[in-house]
Amino acid sequence: MQLIKSDINIDFIGKNNIAYALSIILILLSIGSLIVHKGPNYGIDFVGGTIIQIKFSEQVPVGEIRSGLADIGFNDASVQNFGHDRDNEFLIRTSNLEMTDKGLSLSITDAVKASTGIAPEIRRVEMVGPQVGKDLRKKALLAIFYSLLFITIYISGRFELKWVLSGVTAGSLMTAVYFLSVFNVSMIVLITAALVITLALFWILSLKYAMGAIVALLHDVLITVGIFSILNLDFSLPIIAALLTIIGYSLNDTIIVFDRIRENIKGAKTTDSLPLLFNKSINETLSRTILTSTTTLIVLFALYFLGGEIIHNFAFAMIIGVIIGTYSSIFVASPIVLLAHKR
Repeated sequence: MQLIKSDINIDFIGKNNIAYALSIILILLSIGSLIVHKGPNYGIDFVGGTIIQIKFSEQVPVGEIRSGLADIGFNDASVQNFGHDRDNEFLIRTSNLEMTDKGLSLSITDAVKASTGIAPEIRRVEMVGPQVGKDLRKKALLAIFYSLLFITIYISGRFELKWVLSGVTAGSLMTAVYFLSVFNVSMIVLITAALVITLALFWILSLKYAMGAIVALLHDVLITVGIFSILNLDFSLPIIAALLTIIGYSLNDTIIVFDRIRENIKGAKTTDSLPLLFNKSINETLSRTILTSTTTLIVLFALYFLGGEIIHNFAFAMIIGVIIGTYSSIFVASPIVLLAHKR
């Protein structure tokens, strides 16, 4: 199925400066939001605490629920609507971990019934200790970092046959990060430094395709996390799963473009013809890119609007990731490879 004519010739490479400006603005906004909010709005998976989902048989003011919780000492509890207003469901978040699931459910039921006059139905109770949350946060960062490095090994071997060189580089960085993490070095600082060193090494070692891929993937992850921070949405384990899925999706699209680039630049005698060849490669794969992204987005929008509140943030992260990933394959990964080829 071909949505776009095969002879189309859009000058993507000629719009690099506009794309770079847009990407830089989005990245700066993301970093700025993360600094202002002191990181993402971590859910209880990462910071520890308790989350309780309750349902009423009729409409109840949020203020009355908060009043009932304050009466039993839950002054730090936050209460928010869950799902549609007509569902009369609420999420209660608190740092209280002193009670068992059963004791907490009974206390909240009695307190809320006393303040609202209606006995709520406890739909779910989730409890995570602060140490467990800290460990999960650390492992989530490592999972993203290791996945990026393993991807660069694959890209370097797949397109440049430099399996050993890229493997040794990535292996050394992973080993260094692992051992330094044992000494309680800040994980965010450590991984950021490791990624900067990785990009520098790829540039020095002329691992062009690996560098283009990892820059694009970092671009996608950072902007997605930044949008969650700007909108103050919960950042939980399902969002980590979404980020890893986004990395895989974006890489798949990038590899398709890279394959066509590699085929078209064979025999190119001068670097002057490279921009034309890169443009040709992107245009030749454009129909497939649009078709894949569109069909994926149809499913994700169905999940977002029909999948319920539990999967809402996951679907939203995937929608943002697919859009940004498609954009980065064309306007970030390919121009980086072109720049490295010219060098």
